[in-house]
Amino acid sequence: ISMNTQKHTFSVRWIYLAAGVVSMLFAGILYAWSILKAPLAAEFGWGASELALNFTLAMSFFCIGGLLGSQISGRAGHRIALTAAGFLAAAGFITTSLLNGDSVLILYLTYGVLAGCGIGIAYNVTIATVSAWFPDKKGLCSGCLMMGFGASALILGNAADALFKSELGWRATYSILGVAVLVVLVLAALLIKLPGTDVVFAKSAVVKNAKENGVEQQDYTSAQMLCRSSFWMAFICISFLAAVGSSVISFAKDMALAVNASEALAVTLVGVLSVCNGIGRILTGVIFDTIGRRKTMLLANILTICAASVTLLAVSVNSLPLCIAGLCLTGMSYGSCPTITAAFTSSFFGMKYFSNNMAIMTFTVMVGSFIATASSKILEVTGGYTATFIMLLSLTFVSLLLNLFIRKP
Repeated sequence: ISMNTQKHTFSVRWIYLAAGVVSMLFAGILYAWSILKAPLAAEFGWGASELALNFTLAMSFFCIGGLLGSQISGRAGHRIALTAAGFLAAAGFITTSLLNGDSVLILYLTYGVLAGCGIGIAYNVTIATVSAWFPDKKGLCSGCLMMGFGASALILGNAADALFKSELGWRATYSILGVAVLVVLVLAALLIKLPGTDVVFAKSAVVKNAKENGVEQQDYTSAQMLCRSSFWMAFICISFLAAVGSSVISFAKDMALAVNASEALAVTLVGVLSVCNGIGRILTGVIFDTIGRRKTMLLANILTICAASVTLLAVSVNSLPLCIAGLCLTGMSYGSCPTITAAFTSSFFGMKYFSNNMAIMTFTVMVGSFIATASSKILEVTGGYTATFIMLLSLTFVSLLLNLFIRKP
């Protein structure tokens, strides 16, 4: 391959990464549920637990969508998969806008199943397709894509909230969101392509990356991956770390109010949590490429222990400054999880079967969301945050123990 062609390849991949980030930004609207649920609760009187179950369902079908995306992409190509994702997500949002409040089960079908599944397909296919261009910068690529996904709740979530309060109302807003996601994903499908067989990446960079992360250059099928203890230790470890952020996100505003934050500050802190989430994603990616998998995962684990400890102390002594610090640390620690998931999967198990392997590893999100549901239940039963954070802190120490024993397959 000529030097000019190689330079062209390396410039084109940044365009694909930018397109991937925009796709993830729009796909990440699923995570803005804490904002999107407000008009439904107000108009139809659905309770907190009913609406919380919808988010758990959405996360579950998000994971199932990831597996579907891998299969569709493998058989029909990433363009068909991304287009299908756009139509599914759009159908979910548009049909949600038509709800009449007769049954919350319809919401579970429209937002939980349709939108959740569509976004899951988009998430998996976008990461797998764009990551193929960055064998030498796995962490940075994953971090940028995850930052786009995480920033959605802040950027599009706040835009949706403003539209809810405008003359448009929530129904038109849901429809607009659906159409926007469809348009962006279809455009991404047309623009992004996989590297051809003629594309040659700098071997030294690929070898250096492999050496840093202490893994052999070998591709594992999903069946082979599932037989490795390293997969299960990493899966449980990341699930428990993600559970801390997932739990705090579900009650961040109420917790801030409980330590005497004003209503305006509490809402702002939810946004700050999202910003820290985004920063954590890209920062983890850069660190992953610099110091390798092992040290990055241990750092993320220690950060999560600090986050849970500071927040536990904040609710115990009723301290607003400590609560703010805890929320910032929690956001960054939660942001590290998806980046580690993608970078770890490609580094440990190779790129050949990455799409399917990544889809399986993404089920950590579902485990984390179920633990978050349990956290909310403990909070409901005990009437305070202390027991919840003791439980979450215990999980972070279990993660640390597992983390120390993760070895190359």
